[in-house]
Amino acid sequence: MAKKKDTIDFEKSLKTLEKLVDSMETGDLSLEQSLTAFEKGIKLTKDCQVALSQAEQRVQILIEEHGEESLEPFEPEE
Repeated sequence: MAKKKDTIDFEKSLKTLEKLVDSMETGDLSLEQSLTAFEKGIKLTKDCQVALSQAEQRVQILIEEHGEESLEPFEPEE
């Protein structure tokens, strides 16, 4: 059940990061508020990167366990 919590935390962190960026882009924050938001954004970004890295490792383990040895690069549809 802890894995579900990690997913929820990632989504929550991502939404919080988006809100921080939006508030900073409006230009309505003071310098001190902007710096605080930036610091929080940096921490959230690092947390999200860790969560994504862990997810990637889990996928790699699952692929290796099922005999799939090659991954194809992801190419988003345009």
